[in-house]
Amino acid sequence: MIKLQSKKKRILLQILLFIMVVPYALPLVQMFLGSLGGRGFYNYVAVWETGVVPYYFRNSIIISVSVILLVYLFSMTAGFGFAKLNILGKETFFWLILIALTLPEVILLTPLFVTFQRMHMFNTFFAVIFPLAALQLPFTILLTRSFDEGIPSELMEAAKIDGATTVKTFWHVILPLTKPIGSAVIMLTLINSWNSYLLPLLFLQSPSMQTVTLLPQYFQGEFTNDQTKILAAAVMTALPEIIAYLCMQKNFERGMSAGALK
Repeated sequence: MIKLQSKKKRILLQILLFIMVVPYALPLVQMFLGSLGGRGFYNYVAVWETGVVPYYFRNSIIISVSVILLVYLFSMTAGFGFAKLNILGKETFFWLILIALTLPEVILLTPLFVTFQRMHMFNTFFAVIFPLAALQLPFTILLTRSFDEGIPSELMEAAKIDGATTVKTFWHVILPLTKPIGSAVIMLTLINSWNSYLLPLLFLQSPSMQTVTLLPQYFQGEFTNDQTKILAAAVMTALPEIIAYLCMQKNFERGMSAGALK
């Protein structure tokens, strides 16, 4: 960590950071203030009284938790394999996975739609969970591999001498050391899966299966456009992510720094 001894430099740095934060903070402040327009906090009560909020949150929780479990499992194991195991052609496989980072989500919609129709998975949570998990994996595998490469190989050798198998070494030695990058993977996956809009919009047609990102649309139609309730719904949608980040902030920042630099 860089420490600035000069008071003048610290002040200049604080001013610079403030200027950088303002463009991101202003829309959030405006969103919250707009949600209080008219009837104040009653707008939040009105959103809750629609009766759809619990169902939308339940669906988003199901999708997000499922995606997090899949991404965490495959990211941690793949990162370990690419970093520490002698696998034939692993570099080729790794770069093939990274190529997927260049694929935008929108170009996958047509083949996914056809595939899910033929597999009778359309209008099910699986039609959203599997694509979301697959889209997260290239980046999270890149992070976990970079982090695992910084773990001394001597630890694995010591475990092998003690009679531990590769699976036990991963479970008892590697996994406890990857808590920071694991927190980063969980947080990034939560943000992307919770905020997913396009896939739930196209693949979840039943109103009872829609997610929180579609909640603001409940107050917008051909003859209605209640902006205060739309903003209140947006604030309610963002709260779980903010709470999750505050709970995992320390490990998330450590994991992102280590995964990016090692």
